[in-house]
Amino acid sequence: MATELYDLTVPVFTRALKALSGLLDKAIAHGGEAGAEALLSNRLIDDMHPLSKQIQIACDSAKLCVARLSGAEAPVNDDSETTIAELKARIASTLEFIGSVPRSEIDGQEGREVVLKFPGGELPFRGIAYVTGFALPNFFFHVSMAYALMRQAGVPLGKRDYMGAALTGG
Repeated sequence: MATELYDLTVPVFTRALKALSGLLDKAIAHGGEAGAEALLSNRLIDDMHPLSKQIQIACDSAKLCVARLSGAEAPVNDDSETTIAELKARIASTLEFIGSVPRSEIDGQEGREVVLKFPGGELPFRGIAYVTGFALPNFFFHVSMAYALMRQAGVPLGKRDYMGAALTGG
């Protein structure tokens, strides 16, 4: 049986976003709310985005992928989150949106034209190439950066925390 495009997107984004929310919970447990929020401006290096932006981009990557494939209107966020609670709410709203898009609107969109527009040009894709060659790698880059920033700051995280329900079969 062939894998459906929905199976490559919504469940994968859902698991990882839930794990990302759990990483934030561990950051709070480690350093308290104030300590965890102090991490939000951490960067691995000066020219990289801080933790808060990594989380915002991960959320955007998931919701925009689902929207581009399905034709649904993605919610717009103003990227103003400055607290852990606000970032967790953003993750929750992203989960709500991607969970609201029916499987039938994503499956069968492997050939759908997806054109990403940037200040320097455009990147054209077909649905499956967009998911496997851009959306998933971009999403996991930002989730990984968020994990790395928290880990670098001393939050006691391990692979099980990053993988979330994937290691428990849930």
